[in-house]
Amino acid sequence: MPIPAPRSVGSPRPEIHGHRGCRGLRPENTMPAFLHALALGVDVLEMDVVLSADGEVVVSHEPWLSGLCRDAQGQPVAAGTEQQHNIYRMSYAEIRRCDCGLTPHPEFPRQLLAAACKPLLRDVIRAAEQFSQQLGRPAVGYSIEVKSTPEGDGVFHPKPAVFVRKVLAVLFETEQILSRVTLLAFDKRVLQAARQQLLELPVCMLVEDEIPYAEHAAALGFAPDVYGPHHPLVTATLVAALHAQGIRIVPWTVNKTEDMQRLLQLGVDGLTTDYPDVLRSLLSQG
Repeated sequence: MPIPAPRSVGSPRPEIHGHRGCRGLRPENTMPAFLHALALGVDVLEMDVVLSADGEVVVSHEPWLSGLCRDAQGQPVAAGTEQQHNIYRMSYAEIRRCDCGLTPHPEFPRQLLAAACKPLLRDVIRAAEQFSQQLGRPAVGYSIEVKSTPEGDGVFHPKPAVFVRKVLAVLFETEQILSRVTLLAFDKRVLQAARQQLLELPVCMLVEDEIPYAEHAAALGFAPDVYGPHHPLVTATLVAALHAQGIRIVPWTVNKTEDMQRLLQLGVDGLTTDYPDVLRSLLSQG
């Protein structure tokens, strides 16, 4: 089925991408974070996905329980044992009994804590679609990062082709959102698998190193629809070069006002931030 392209280069206002919902304000990648981000007026919900042992697509940054979680018995995940709580080896019935919303995050003192499990991707989408309608807001976009590494194949996730197929199966359950989805990854194999399985689906190549864009694109084998660099890497030259090729640029994770102002002046197409309230206020000032 045809999928419209994402918002074009040079749109009137840069998009607000709520990082893991709104990590600075609510526990990351939880339903409270996504719903609060929508209430704040984000354009795009950014999230990460992993797989459970029974093949469910779970929203989580790591493919294990981090130190911000408590296990199914209510015990804190001890430092150094996180990877022993491998989500890829756990059923979702067990995962949903693990709380990841009550442990304070030392880097985000503004977080309002609330009991929350790692949700399923399908449940986040359904809740977000319903809440957007209740708010009378335009339909929200979804930036879905597939968490994959070559070293993790068969340990924390399947190989990329299988992983992407699982994610696409969930997206096809609610086909009307496909026009609003972008698939993100640092692992170029994920983007290659996505391009092979659903040609029209926009993909974003994430980077955090100083390797030039052209080298990354050559390794990928095609031009991504969106480029997602770590925000200090963004320069006027990079923005101009990408826009000349019709490629959008959405840097991450931008939390300081001065960094937001610099990037907005450079003409980026969106910003991924833990504090969508701060970015929205800045944009409202003109």
